[in-house]
Amino acid sequence: MRSPHPALPDAPRHGGTVLDARLHLLDRQLIDATGDPVGIVDDLEVDGIETGADIPAGTDPARVSAIITGRTVLTRILGGTPPPARLHTVPWRLVANVGTTVRLSDGDVSIDTLWVEKWLRANVISRIPGGRHAAE
Repeated sequence: MRSPHPALPDAPRHGGTVLDARLHLLDRQLIDATGDPVGIVDDLEVDGIETGADIPAGTDPARVSAIITGRTVLTRILGGTPPPARLHTVPWRLVANVGTTVRLSDGDVSIDTLWVEKWLRANVISRIPGGRHAAE
């Protein structure tokens, strides 16, 4: 692909799919192999770059090594960082498809990020009249 502007270099060509982290990954819903929602993509682990270091020309592109999910909403609103025990790391090898959601394949990683919703459903919502079934 030739650049219309002579000062810009040609776009690099690499094997695989090129994803924009903000556009295609962050804040997308994670769906497990059974089709159940298990969280959202809160952050990414990236290999191939060092924080704060300059990236020399010709360096291979960075690659996503893992997805990080967990309860980070309050820390985003109030500031700070969530405790590492509240975060789940999902290896990139378990990502089956990236589309409107990020679908995961079967793997050895157990994600229980929805425990609060499950507890609320069992202990609060189910006690409300009509809370045991979907609306008709």
